[in-house]
Amino acid sequence: MEQEKRTEIASLGEFGLISHLTGGAGKASDATTVLGIGDDAAIVDHGGYQTVVTTDMLLEGIHFDLMYTPLKHLGYKAVVVNLSDVYAMNARPRQITVSLGISSRFSVEALEEIYAGIYSACSFYGVDLVGGDTCSSRQGLVISITAIGTVEPDKVTRRSTAKVGDLICITGDLGAAYLGLQLLEREKQLFLDNPTIQPELNEHDYLLKRQLKPEARKDMIELFEKHGLVPTSMIDISDGLASDLLHICKQSGVGAYLEEGGVPIHPDAQMTAINFKLDPITCALSGGEDYELLFTVDPKDIEKVRFLPDIYIAGEIVPKEDGIMLHTKGGNRHAITAQGWTHF
Repeated sequence: MEQEKRTEIASLGEFGLISHLTGGAGKASDATTVLGIGDDAAIVDHGGYQTVVTTDMLLEGIHFDLMYTPLKHLGYKAVVVNLSDVYAMNARPRQITVSLGISSRFSVEALEEIYAGIYSACSFYGVDLVGGDTCSSRQGLVISITAIGTVEPDKVTRRSTAKVGDLICITGDLGAAYLGLQLLEREKQLFLDNPTIQPELNEHDYLLKRQLKPEARKDMIELFEKHGLVPTSMIDISDGLASDLLHICKQSGVGAYLEEGGVPIHPDAQMTAINFKLDPITCALSGGEDYELLFTVDPKDIEKVRFLPDIYIAGEIVPKEDGIMLHTKGGNRHAITAQGWTHF
């Protein structure tokens, strides 16, 4: 078997490495990119638009496990989690910067895999890589990405602008990414206990893809524009539906009435949750990493929403004193609490 090529990072040096990895950035694909990689800073021209900026950092051992996360998928996902925040503002991402903290155990070829995923995401979402940084890390791999987007001032959506009477809407389905992670963690533990064992991941492609290669809802922002819909508030579902609904309610000074039957859950997620002896609605509420959109709309826009694909009306914004409640299929009421991802 031919030995895999390994090029030491030290053989290129910092600037040689940056040039090597960013050579694939190519010509700018977005008209707002005036100057990309190669100078002290990038230059972008957003004209009369408002600029949206967001940053996410992914840490090895905290946000990802390289035992089961392909490097190309990791690069792709690192971009997507940032773009999802831009879309949550009803904005369009235009550029990203990428910074890496890397240790000597990574070769140039390994970093090429990460950047292959980054470039794949840039191509799919139509954004330009315009800069970044690399440095040495003693704590494992660190990926920090900043995304820059634009939005017309009258179309910005915030977390703080939901109103009593607004309808609560959810895109896609929830809980699948969390259950994909449970499957990967199970197989990892089985492998550690017995390295000769073969993973049992057949028939779980959907759940694994939702965990390893999620997608941001670019299509929804395009649908909103096409149908003249501007949500009254919006957030991407990264920490879990419960936590993110609480963010909207807290910042808007309102309560919420959420119907369990209105929370979309994929059939594969339903069955896998049951097999793990987990409650599917709990996975949907607290799992996280779905990168779907949670948004509210004015009741007058219900006809714009009702027939749009992959959008589910799941409840209503109510006065703050009514609390933030889940109405179960069995007719019970439970206060919704944040039990999803915590950062510290």
